[in-house]
Amino acid sequence: QLKIKLLLNATKAGEEEVTYTIGCEATQADEARFPGGFTSATNCTKDYMAVSKSPATWTLLVGDGIRTHRLNLRQAMQQGYTFLTDGNNVIFQASFGATGVATYKQDNQILYTVALKLTYGPPERRLTVESRLICAPGPATCNSTHMTTTIPAFPGTLTGISLENRNIPMNQLQMNGIALDTRRGVKLHISKSILKSRLYSENCEGTQSYLSSLKLSFSFHGEMATMTTYPECPSALCTQEGYMDFEILGDSTKPTLDLNTLRLRDPTCKPIFKSPSGDMVQFHVPLNGCGTRQRFEGERTIYENEVSALWADLPPRWISRDSEFRLTVVCYYSSDDTLLNVKISSLPSPAPAISQGPLSLIILIYPDEAYIQPYKDDQYPVVKHLRQPIFLEVQVLNRNDPNIKLMLDDCWATMSLDPAAQPRWNIVVNGCNYDLDNYQTVFHSMGPSVSYPNFRQRFEVKTFAFVSDGRALPNLVYFHCSALICDRLQADSPLCSTRCPPSSRSRRALVDNSAIATLPGPILLVPDNWPTAQGIAQALWLMCIA
Repeated sequence: QLKIKLLLNATKAGEEEVTYTIGCEATQADEARFPGGFTSATNCTKDYMAVSKSPATWTLLVGDGIRTHRLNLRQAMQQGYTFLTDGNNVIFQASFGATGVATYKQDNQILYTVALKLTYGPPERRLTVESRLICAPGPATCNSTHMTTTIPAFPGTLTGISLENRNIPMNQLQMNGIALDTRRGVKLHISKSILKSRLYSENCEGTQSYLSSLKLSFSFHGEMATMTTYPECPSALCTQEGYMDFEILGDSTKPTLDLNTLRLRDPTCKPIFKSPSGDMVQFHVPLNGCGTRQRFEGERTIYENEVSALWADLPPRWISRDSEFRLTVVCYYSSDDTLLNVKISSLPSPAPAISQGPLSLIILIYPDEAYIQPYKDDQYPVVKHLRQPIFLEVQVLNRNDPNIKLMLDDCWATMSLDPAAQPRWNIVVNGCNYDLDNYQTVFHSMGPSVSYPNFRQRFEVKTFAFVSDGRALPNLVYFHCSALICDRLQADSPLCSTRCPPSSRSRRALVDNSAIATLPGPILLVPDNWPTAQGIAQALWLMCIA
């Protein structure tokens, strides 16, 4: 803008001041900046990272966080930078070893980043474009259920995730099949159920899981840095040196798999590596050892081994809350290819059943410890994983005397609707915890909003499965409780005693007025290696045909 002031002798009375203002609509500042820089995200491949921009003559300033390098185009191309054109755009590539590229390393993973400033024109009419390249080329690691992408720790914060041009809100990752771990760097555990598949051999022996694109956005030094990668599960896990190489993550099952229980066919063979955090192990299994079996099909040689963690391998017991795991690794060798096949053996689904309990007492199950709304009859069987909490409530019906109090006697679980069925597992004994259970029952108090709190008893138990000879028994789990009525005006009565551990004499022996109630429906244990939605669908299908 330009302002001009004029003094005019318009009249004899005096001078008049007039101001003219002139402005240019086009920006012609000393230096024009475009904070957005390149319009596209960093294209992050296995060999280089790149962004693109319309052609021009540039001077390149490269910053690695410590110093700034000023390069002309010739120097830039000699020091690891390449300019290409596709007719419409200039593609700017930076090799990982180029001048000014900073690296961050963690667990054999590397992140490369560099800040670029490209300038054009003389100082009085200079155009400046800035961009920050960021690239973690991987590779991804995979097991039977998940693909894991690792970003080493660096001064950046993950702010956005996009799968194949579909933005995933950061607070909805879990429901979209992504588990985020930010304890050391960034780890994304992506469920294979949302991955794509393609043949990895012309003979169609198997498929490979992959994502056509994964875009990650980071807040880095006050700027937004975005990279797009193309992760895939490597198929060449059967090496030409005669080994099967694979890894197993602790979160392959729910609850977390105890990696110390894993064993090959030859249990003397152990993993060659265990992560410091204890959540991953790696196996390097020889084709001629560790129980690997060999067979021939035409011109192919097939090697097979199995790694497992099964209840049958653990000490005998009535119940278990540990996860089971079974992974079969198969290598097909021919003269010109190396292939891998992975098979997961799922445990059979238990057979369902349902029935109503007695009218004098009722047992209800709630979704959480708030105890607001119990499950309805049409929501049974209630689906649970091992060790998930079950929130139960016992109520007395058709009573209005404020001087009585409901007292739990025994609570137990069976595999059938019959409370007297065997085997059974105790969860409450004479109103107290069952001392042979490593996961003790937790009793909950009534909130102030509960009407007639003396008519209810609430407690929490961890989900378990019945086992026999190391195998899960194919039945649903039913819960039963016996309860007594205590007179609050006779607090010294043995019926009102809540002392734990209880005396050797059962309270039920002191009174005939006790009752037994059964939960309106069973608890359905979903096998650990089923995704939740798939497990529910298959279980309900089995119920229909039963």
